[in-house]
Amino acid sequence: MGDAVELEVAGRTVRLSSPGKIFFPERGFTKLDLAQYYLAVGDGILRALRNRPTTLERYPDGVTGESFFQKRAPKNMPDWIPTAHITFPSGRSADEMCPTEPAAVLWAAQFGTLTFHPWPVRRDDVDRPDELRIDLDPQPGTDYADAVRAAHELRAVLHEYGDLRGWPKTSGGRGLHVFVPIQPRWTFTQVRRAAIAVGRELERRMPDQVTTAWWKEERGEKIFVDYNQAARDRTIASAYSVRPRPHAPVSAPLRWDEVDDAQPQDFDLATMPGRFAELGDVHADMDDHAFSLEALLELASRDEHDHGLGDLPYPPEYPKMPGEPKRVQPSRAKHEE
Repeated sequence: MGDAVELEVAGRTVRLSSPGKIFFPERGFTKLDLAQYYLAVGDGILRALRNRPTTLERYPDGVTGESFFQKRAPKNMPDWIPTAHITFPSGRSADEMCPTEPAAVLWAAQFGTLTFHPWPVRRDDVDRPDELRIDLDPQPGTDYADAVRAAHELRAVLHEYGDLRGWPKTSGGRGLHVFVPIQPRWTFTQVRRAAIAVGRELERRMPDQVTTAWWKEERGEKIFVDYNQAARDRTIASAYSVRPRPHAPVSAPLRWDEVDDAQPQDFDLATMPGRFAELGDVHADMDDHAFSLEALLELASRDEHDHGLGDLPYPPEYPKMPGEPKRVQPSRAKHEE
């Protein structure tokens, strides 16, 4: 696997052991390839992670080996990487790493981190999100093209409710993520409520193509708006993160004029550095904006008062939430009746 190498980035030296270890056998990409990729897109991924509590998705033996999510900051983490104290839905808490410089990303790559999962908060206020994240998740029978159609209608919804602007990116699979920078004024519960309102409005406009149904048996061949990605401790892979699939795809930030013609499989560990060198971070201006959720929360109130549309189920590991409907699979509930 070769002797350790040292990589220099922004005044820091990061030691990389076993640089020749194969991380993606199908493509032959090594641990050093992974680290050099994150060096190449350093400004972009740091923009996506800066000051955010970040969970690490680690594959110490590469994509074909065992993996785990590391939420707590490792004990061997350098003291120049700050942390934030975050609380999980269970009431337990932990200190998570908060990257503030590109060397932190390389340090995590040294320990087999492929994907970075940042919270939608900053470490100076870990209870009030500064991003509304919409996950357009293709269900069986649908694909990226279906997600694109939903994304364009989503763009219109965002514009109509508060003149919001979203920044799209590929998921690294078949889906699309759209991130909206928001003022850190609202709680996780309120931001999730806004995500539900977006999903329901999209569902009304595209009833045969979009669903907010939490239970898979009810979704059909549609794009699922995964509103629970806005719940506390649920995270979405960051822009520029490498995804744990054989061909080493990455979550690629896009301009809206690229969304239709983009091919998600074209963005990977080998191709993204060239794109980044040519275009830079196409989401670089996200942090220059902070929108209001007031119009979406008013829409949520109208849904509730005029249409009787209240809360939707939380993930199974969450405690029962106030106003939440019965958290039981519909077919099972019917059987029990």
